[in-house]
Amino acid sequence: GVWMEKMLSVPAAGVILLLAWIYPSDALYFHIGETEKKCFIEEIPDETMVIGKYRTQLWDKQTSSFLPSTPGLGMHVEIKDPDTKIILSRQYGSDGRFTFTSHTPGEHQICLHSNSTKMALFAGGKLRVHLDIQVGEHTNNYPEIAAKDKLTELQLRVRQLLDQVEQIQKEQNYQRYREERFRMTSESTNQRVLWWSIAQTIILIVTGIWQMKHLKSFFEAKKLV
Repeated sequence: GVWMEKMLSVPAAGVILLLAWIYPSDALYFHIGETEKKCFIEEIPDETMVIGKYRTQLWDKQTSSFLPSTPGLGMHVEIKDPDTKIILSRQYGSDGRFTFTSHTPGEHQICLHSNSTKMALFAGGKLRVHLDIQVGEHTNNYPEIAAKDKLTELQLRVRQLLDQVEQIQKEQNYQRYREERFRMTSESTNQRVLWWSIAQTIILIVTGIWQMKHLKSFFEAKKLV
């Protein structure tokens, strides 16, 4: 798939938006300060499982490098669906794993911020967060599934292919959903443009008639007509 990444930084209460078009999975890292919040916007089909894993590193001035964070440092994860409904809000440790399943197709917002009340842990430094997001069939642990269900290598491969086909169908349904929404938006816009053009024409006609009457009254008053 095609991946796009865009990062913006804003202070304190501002939301730092990281727009990532990730399909089906991607790993990255970013830096975060004690007053910062970072969000991902992930386009996800409905009924699709998403797993996020992260680990944090704290900047060490003595070694001038990032070292594993102390256990006292945590991350808060909040996830909103396309209707801005919160589907997950939880505090995790310096390393964590979160899971959710989408029930509405569209843009899901995944936000992370540190427990910045513990200022001493930062000491004016910065935090590096390594994040890995997996979507769809890539969330499945196939070695564990094979061991649990006692599947042969061929059976496991068939299982993987079936899961991939199911995810492709979900993606196709989501693309059709997006196309339908785009078509409705286009039709609505075209209709508004049409009515605006009609309104402009009516206004011009009314203005022209008024001007003609006004000029006629003016010439009659001057006894020119």
